[in-house]
Amino acid sequence: MENFKATEYTLKCVATEHEFEDTGWVLEDKECEEPSLVRAIYKNKKLQLKGSDYGFYTFCDWLPVSRLLKGSAAPVTYKSEALAKHLGLKNLYITLNGYSPKHGAKMTTGSFKETEAYSVCGRMSPDEKHVLVVASAGNTARAFAKVCSENNIPLLLSVPADNLSAMWFEKPINPCVKLICCEKGGDYFDAIHLSDLALKSDKFFAEGGAKNVARRDGMATTVLSAVTTIGQIPDYYFQAVGSGTGAIAAWEANMRLVEDGSYGDKIMKLMVSQNAPFVPMYDAWRADSRAMLPYDADKARRDVMIIDAKVLSNRKPPYGIKGGLYDALKATDGEILVATNAQARKAAKLFEELEGVDIHPAAAVATATLIKAAQDGKIDPEAIVMLNITGAGEERFKSEHEIYTLEPSKVFPLDVEAEEVIESVEALFANEQ
Repeated sequence: MENFKATEYTLKCVATEHEFEDTGWVLEDKECEEPSLVRAIYKNKKLQLKGSDYGFYTFCDWLPVSRLLKGSAAPVTYKSEALAKHLGLKNLYITLNGYSPKHGAKMTTGSFKETEAYSVCGRMSPDEKHVLVVASAGNTARAFAKVCSENNIPLLLSVPADNLSAMWFEKPINPCVKLICCEKGGDYFDAIHLSDLALKSDKFFAEGGAKNVARRDGMATTVLSAVTTIGQIPDYYFQAVGSGTGAIAAWEANMRLVEDGSYGDKIMKLMVSQNAPFVPMYDAWRADSRAMLPYDADKARRDVMIIDAKVLSNRKPPYGIKGGLYDALKATDGEILVATNAQARKAAKLFEELEGVDIHPAAAVATATLIKAAQDGKIDPEAIVMLNITGAGEERFKSEHEIYTLEPSKVFPLDVEAEEVIESVEALFANEQ
């Protein structure tokens, strides 16, 4: 790791194919006249894995990072036996993001959001004077809090009050990390709105979400883990989605792997899922609409309250943006599937019984749709299937460790004015500048 040399890359606008230099924290092509993602184009076309001591950064050839941060762990992929046999699948591979000693999985937050955090924070300059802002339904906040706390990176988190149970950690959090939240009854969209108000201050800057190439390419390491373990690109990719960013990342990784040429030329069929009754992307996809369909805000909040997988509750995801989930599904002949709470709970119980690991509600949603797809004969028994378990081992980790919580420094009403937010968040970091 001492000899680390950052990978050279440029950025390319999906809509226009305009290629340009990354000047430090570029989230979009300013010359593009329509909403579009930008992609990292890496000079290294052949993926060369680093040693195990690199942790997550074993994949740094295809990460837009300028430095390596301590404490990281990579996704772990293994071939399923018990669940595969139960489903009649001969080549089911599970990519495990979380904590499971027997599988060598070492993500202490229990979530694949660590792949985002280590990549995004690795993209940041060590000399950055502004405070990073991240809005989250829970898991992303926990991951960024861990990484920023351990590496002394100032961070402002915005999380809904109803999701504060996600703010648990294995050790006390560094004071450089501050948490604010919107009052009870708010959801992920409200947390995003609150963070947008904070960003009106010039002392803060936005992480960027799906628009940040570091976030997507960090998440793409789940596919890199699977493909380098299997030795070829899978036929199917299963994952639950809230914003669709993970699936977009999987598609982008797939294209890089085809260009690499070492793992075949297959295009994975993206099989992504939502937790009913909160299914805005499913509804848009079923209508073959690039644009999201109207969704009453009050109904959306009620639906979010119902679902177990709160992390899948993005009301305005990057679905229709150029290079977004709609394009990813079209390019891969993909599908959006749905699982109810009851189906997901049953799937989680089955997964723990057969694979020996407790999984998060979102991962249970993905597992439930895989079970149904296999039962309905939608998958060739010989096909290579990747199941992305995006969160796992939380219950076991908590049972084996003393747990600390991060309490919010400030709780805001849903209709708060920008001036109040700005004054409050600037005061939180007054001694950190």
